[in-house]
Amino acid sequence: MKVYNSSSVRNIVLAGHAGSGKSTLAETMLFESDTINRRGNIQDKNTVSDFHDIEKEKQKSVFASLMNLDWRGTKLNLLDTPGTPDYIGEVMSSMKVADSTLFVLNAEHGVEVGTEALWKQAEEIGLPSIIVVNKLDSEQSEFQNCVDMAKERFGREVVVVQYPYSEGDEFHAIIDVLKMTMYEFPENGGRPDKLPIPESHKSQAELLHNELVESIAENDESLMDLYFEYGELDEYQMREGLQKAVLQRQIYPMFCCSAERNMGTGRIMGFIGNVLPSPLDVKPILTKDGKEFQVGGSDKPVLFSFKTYSESHVGNLNFMKVLSGTVRQGMDLENQRDQNSQRLGTLSVNQGGKRMEVSEVNAGDLAVAVKLKDVQSGDTLAEKGHHVQISPVNYPAPNYRKAIKLKHEGEEDKLGSALNQLQREDPTLIVEHSQELRQTILHGQGEEHLSVIFHQLTNRFGLDVEYITPKIPYRETITKSQKTHYKHKKQSGGAGQFAEVYLLIEPWQEGLPNNDDLNIRDVQEVDLPWGGKLVFQNCIVGGVIDTRFMPAILKGIMEKMESGPMSGCRARDIRISVYDGSMHSVDSNEAAFKTAALMAFREGFMNANPQLLEPVYEVEITVPAQFMGDVMSDLSSRRGQIQGMDSEGSIQKVHAHVPLEELDQYSTKLKSMTQGSATYTRSFSHYSPVPRDIQERVVRENLEAEPA
Repeated sequence: MKVYNSSSVRNIVLAGHAGSGKSTLAETMLFESDTINRRGNIQDKNTVSDFHDIEKEKQKSVFASLMNLDWRGTKLNLLDTPGTPDYIGEVMSSMKVADSTLFVLNAEHGVEVGTEALWKQAEEIGLPSIIVVNKLDSEQSEFQNCVDMAKERFGREVVVVQYPYSEGDEFHAIIDVLKMTMYEFPENGGRPDKLPIPESHKSQAELLHNELVESIAENDESLMDLYFEYGELDEYQMREGLQKAVLQRQIYPMFCCSAERNMGTGRIMGFIGNVLPSPLDVKPILTKDGKEFQVGGSDKPVLFSFKTYSESHVGNLNFMKVLSGTVRQGMDLENQRDQNSQRLGTLSVNQGGKRMEVSEVNAGDLAVAVKLKDVQSGDTLAEKGHHVQISPVNYPAPNYRKAIKLKHEGEEDKLGSALNQLQREDPTLIVEHSQELRQTILHGQGEEHLSVIFHQLTNRFGLDVEYITPKIPYRETITKSQKTHYKHKKQSGGAGQFAEVYLLIEPWQEGLPNNDDLNIRDVQEVDLPWGGKLVFQNCIVGGVIDTRFMPAILKGIMEKMESGPMSGCRARDIRISVYDGSMHSVDSNEAAFKTAALMAFREGFMNANPQLLEPVYEVEITVPAQFMGDVMSDLSSRRGQIQGMDSEGSIQKVHAHVPLEELDQYSTKLKSMTQGSATYTRSFSHYSPVPRDIQERVVRENLEAEPA
């Protein structure tokens, strides 16, 4: 396998909404470059990129696939990514190692919600981006609508480089306003004829050509002077100007094609090789401590692991980008996360599911290392003593959850091992072993995401599991002050037990004034592990309770707060003052005072008008304007409270507070309501009182669940 110089490598991530044709475009690029001799297709389940069983079953991308091709001496590493928001982690890890992004738009729909979300991700990273309008042979193709939407969403930096001579069934030619040439394709696609632009299109082509030249010139003072002097830029000047402008995200060139009919891909690959940046050209990446690291800026070998996967009979595969130096098989490196030594075994380059061994890999290129031990996504490998750790990917918070349960006992260890493996491979999956809820809860990016996890658990790991509804982590508190008292007295031969406590229980909030009737000797503010506070005050006068018993009293109260008196849910935001009591010189001990405090707290809590609280999440919904009515109505039915709305063209953003209980299955419902065009994110906001009927239901269910 050929080894490429860093300057001859291009790392491109293919991104866009589901159904835009990214995998088909990648397949056609491989075919057009003679990398493969036969094009596969999604329906026949034989494309290079979608090679996993679950992808063949769903007939769409679920995982990011790494492929490569040679286009006239330049190596193009293609990272084909899923378009469904549930698999956003695959896109983000690919963008981390890409040097530019190729956004694919469906000519029928223009800029869709998923594409907009990914564009913002590329913008945040600073990735140079180009746009390809695909499916121009579709009956509903509207190229100008795609242009208008792209300019509206992404800005005036979107500049047309190509437009179709005709669309729909008659699509067969592309007019290129950079080269001022028309490319006419044979009926079955492939290599086009280069023809003069027809008279009927000359005025439009010249108008777009001038817009392109002006966009290039206005970003470069020397080119602007040449443009003013001669009224034109030659092809070399335009290419040079484009390289700079694209690198700085000052221009987003727009191309067009029909990937399925193999029309237009060659010109796109030529532009990638001639204009898009090599790994040496892009801005430095950041290390974990905020310093800049320039790819190829050192001879010392550094690798970044952006994806891990495990294959049966092969072991762990680590997809890596070489950030500096040249790496070779047998090289000893150190994992910067744990300082463990790692010896590089077989190095390969991937063509989807196939690997081709390579002896060495230069800076900027992508490769796969086999059988590295405990190397995770986000790890940095470097020469021993060369301390550099690249900043990890900042993945989005999950917005969907399911509890998982084994159908048969005895495979708990196997399930734990499988979940650990899947979590290493997919950082957007969060596995929570909740002692509070007595459930193992999987948190993911949506129903589809967790359905893929389920498929892997059952098919790959051979586990018989089921998803069940996860419980809600309610909280308990009180709404009025209450004095309470309990005397614990036990005598059953030998040493007895005696303790008596008087407590004042109050609802706590920040700034709560002290009670003037109490003589406060000591105050402890306990930040509870489950949120909220317990303020514990020692107000004992005259030594009726020895100070040494105060920790036991606090322990008894904390024990009951962890399994609240009303519903078994954890209690929070309470102030407790120990203001009186009694003890016995012989029979009083820590156990007695712990029991007395627990019983006094339980009784007082139940008489202090207890209130159940539920977790409320801040939700941001991105939705096309035509579905706003349905989304708003549905939010109202879910006890949602609208906090605000923003508009970005025809895309609306709704901000709301919604109880967690009402968000179960919400991502599925949202897709159904909006024909898959809306997305949402959520993050915990606060706890809020539940309606009375829900409180009664939860208390009743807790009583029914208690052992007889």
